Amino acid sequence: MPIGRLSLFACLAAILTAAPLPSFADVQAPIAAPTAEVVDTLCGEEVADPYRPLENLKEPQVQAWYRQESDRARTLLDAIPGRNGLIRKMQEFDKRRPAKVYSLVITENDHYFYLKQTPSDETGKLFFRKGFRGKERKLLDPATFSEGGVNFVVSQVAPNIDGSKIVVSLSPNGSEDSVLLVMEVSTGKIYPERINRCWFASPSWLPDGKSFFYNRLNPGALHDKDREKDSRIFLHVTGTDPSSDREIFSRTTNPEMGIRPEDIPAVFFDRNSNHLYASIESVDPKINAWYAPVNTVSEKIIPWKRLISPKDEVYSFGTTKTDIYLFTPKNAPRFKVLKTSLEHPDIDHARTVIDQQPDASISGFVLTSDGIFYTLSINGVKEELYHIGYNGKSAEKIALPVDAGTIHLSSKGFDKKEIWTLMAGWSQDYRRYRYELKHNRFIDETLSSPAKYPEYAKLNVEEVMVPSHDGVMIPLSLIHNRGIAKDGHNPVLIYGYGAYGNSMTPFFSPSLLLWTNKGGILAVAHVRGGGELGDAWHKAGMKTSKPNTWKDLIACAEYLVSEKYTSPRHIAINSASAGGILVGRAMTERPDLFAAVIPQVGALNPVRGEESPNGPVNVPEFGTVKNPVECKALIEMDPYLHLRKGVAYPAALVTAGMNDPRVIAWQPGKFAARLQASTASKNPVLFFTDYKAGHGIGDTKTKQFEAIADMLSFGLWQTGQPEFQPTER
Repeated sequence: MPIGRLSLFACLAAILTAAPLPSFADVQAPIAAPTAEVVDTLCGEEVADPYRPLENLKEPQVQAWYRQESDRARTLLDAIPGRNGLIRKMQEFDKRRPAKVYSLVITENDHYFYLKQTPSDETGKLFFRKGFRGKERKLLDPATFSEGGVNFVVSQVAPNIDGSKIVVSLSPNGSEDSVLLVMEVSTGKIYPERINRCWFASPSWLPDGKSFFYNRLNPGALHDKDREKDSRIFLHVTGTDPSSDREIFSRTTNPEMGIRPEDIPAVFFDRNSNHLYASIESVDPKINAWYAPVNTVSEKIIPWKRLISPKDEVYSFGTTKTDIYLFTPKNAPRFKVLKTSLEHPDIDHARTVIDQQPDASISGFVLTSDGIFYTLSINGVKEELYHIGYNGKSAEKIALPVDAGTIHLSSKGFDKKEIWTLMAGWSQDYRRYRYELKHNRFIDETLSSPAKYPEYAKLNVEEVMVPSHDGVMIPLSLIHNRGIAKDGHNPVLIYGYGAYGNSMTPFFSPSLLLWTNKGGILAVAHVRGGGELGDAWHKAGMKTSKPNTWKDLIACAEYLVSEKYTSPRHIAINSASAGGILVGRAMTERPDLFAAVIPQVGALNPVRGEESPNGPVNVPEFGTVKNPVECKALIEMDPYLHLRKGVAYPAALVTAGMNDPRVIAWQPGKFAARLQASTASKNPVLFFTDYKAGHGIGDTKTKQFEAIADMLSFGLWQTGQPEFQPTER
């Protein structure tokens, strides 16, 4: 960036303090979007799509609409009283922590690589140290690559085995369209080659320490429909021209493996077993993998041997020199861990090492020289840590130093003792501990600076179960100040997701907790489609079962009303990405139940998803229009298609990122345009497109603060919080 970080924050603070708020009275009505008479016949149904022209993001008239709507939304959002105060509070929170550390990678020889962000940094810088207590050294500042309004962030780091070299992935303006560069750690030398088009790169080093595998997309613009098809794995040797890189694994090199154009091939080297592994990936969690001895990498065609098939339903695995441990929900909806020989794998007859539990789901495991450590998740909101030896004796529960809603495990491998836990809760900051089994003790090794938040000292967390439309009990987390009145007047922000089997486990966010600081209740609905109660929970909210997700959310909102926590005019619902289906359909099915809906970069027109670059890879989760049954399910889950003229819809803040590679900007754009034209209410419908952002991954700190402030202030405005009510001038 051309302006220094300290001066940037000083200028921003001055602007927020001194600038007068824009006037609501001066804001124009929504601009009519371009339309056309488009009717598709899908699975025997005629489906009208009047806002199809908005899909042409290269059309000047279309771009004019996106920009005009964004300007209008920006003016209204900036005019909300209290918004600037939220940003100032986030900046204050940020200054309490001298350093925030994330994306930590530890090599087997104890070299630490991580991103660190100070209050004066817009993005994380890459640092290195030898051991936890080693002297810190800065390796790279992504700002040195930023110019002409293009801001780069470090999106991934991958050191080689001994930590002497590292691949750094740089992404511009939130696009995730990464460029790889290679650095020599001891000298800071950056090798001359640059490898672009590396969204799915996942660099993996070979034992020689100078060559690595990576995935590369085809040439083409960000929104080209076929750009993500037929990506390929290459082998790069440090210091050479990438144009000479050898193609290792792809639909072309391995036609016998049934790789589809939309699949994402991957290859990695595993030190534990000294093997190469090749896999075909999509959003389907079932692994489809082969393996080969590492010394075969020089052969013209690597002799891959089948290891895991989708029918085995293996979601992850770990290895030793002789065995492979498999994490699977097959015949175990709450997961189990199996063991079989690596030389002669027989998954059908693998031995059960950790069996599924009746009232908890196995959420993860790691291998160490002391045995297996694993976590159990109870309803997705509380986790416990266990240890079992390789001899297979009964597992032992390990007492934790803090109550943990979330536990992330990491280790160096099956032949190393080290194991680390990262723990957090709804009102508890993240802490990182190294655990010593011999002494049964946790040693705090948190790299981020400690910070205190007295504002949240009196938070109360309630974990309740809510009956859904079909009687299934849904976990609902409520975070609010102690002693809150059940008078039906509390502003409530309900967040949910419900896709890909992702669990909304407890996390700590001082910025989001500002909702409670304003007297509100934060609610997290653990709807079906997530993984909170195991694999069956996921399958109960995908494809033809997708309606359960938004019906679960509706049930949670109705519970909060019936229990007098709030009332419909005080409820806002929020989600992002695939969660756009959740909140979009909850709103279209029960517009009377909510005051505001806030889908951020949301999937809001999934029927047309396959027409976007990132659509085909998502078919395993949502379905395809080419299958009659799944086509009907897609129509049913599509929020855009369920908007009806003359319905009094709640207020809406819809956002998009023009550089978004995951949910193309026209999905939220079409939804916002149709909602503006359809609603019979006077509630505002705002549509904001950020032209220097993507899916929110890799946003600068300022963009993160602004996006959170937009969401919170709009929600507090629409749910009636007095501090956020505009005054007409």
